[in-house]
Amino acid sequence: MATTAQAQATQPTTSDPIENWLARRAATNRANSQHSTGPRTEPGKQRSSLNALRHGLTAHSAVLPTEDPEAYQRHIQQLLDEYAPATATETQLVHEIANTAWRLNRIPFLEADLLSQDITPQTIPQLASLGLHGSRLSRQFQKALDQLREIQEERRHLERRQLTEEADLFIRHQRKGLPWDPVEFGFVFSHEQIKRRAQHLMLQNPAFYDPLPHFRVDPPGPSRDR
Repeated sequence: MATTAQAQATQPTTSDPIENWLARRAATNRANSQHSTGPRTEPGKQRSSLNALRHGLTAHSAVLPTEDPEAYQRHIQQLLDEYAPATATETQLVHEIANTAWRLNRIPFLEADLLSQDITPQTIPQLASLGLHGSRLSRQFQKALDQLREIQEERRHLERRQLTEEADLFIRHQRKGLPWDPVEFGFVFSHEQIKRRAQHLMLQNPAFYDPLPHFRVDPPGPSRDR
């Protein structure tokens, strides 16, 4: 069985995180293959490399051990700031979008690494596999984004309707000279939000909300007397 010293001796020295990860996987496979029936031919090794690439794009965790977790957190925070989720479901979808985008962003580095190596008969299938993963991840990204936008639009529509209802009640109380406290009615909007919406409603439809509407009288037409 491979010893710890043998595994450490094969640690990569490159500073590229993707190359580090690929080199570690290859070193582990070489150490374990001494007491296994793993692939020994060049085509078999190429297929193992392809499996490693697949594992990096379909692993449970979006972040590989060789990737920067702080950069990943900044990536997530940027999307949280952009989409401003207001519910647990929206937050979950933003995280799914972030994870999918993180994996998608890894594919060009994997493709570049393959193309920088000697071209073999397995290179084209490996690139094709990366292309398939890219298409799948792109569809997954778009699906999550569409779901998020639909849910957020539905929530905003409901909030606008509720705010309009609250503003309408506020106007009615004002017209009757009654005190108004939105908390007493179980409303979640602030007094300033309700007041601004009420002002908007009165500007949109002054004849309906004016307590003493003024009716415009058309000027008399030309006299028919001769």
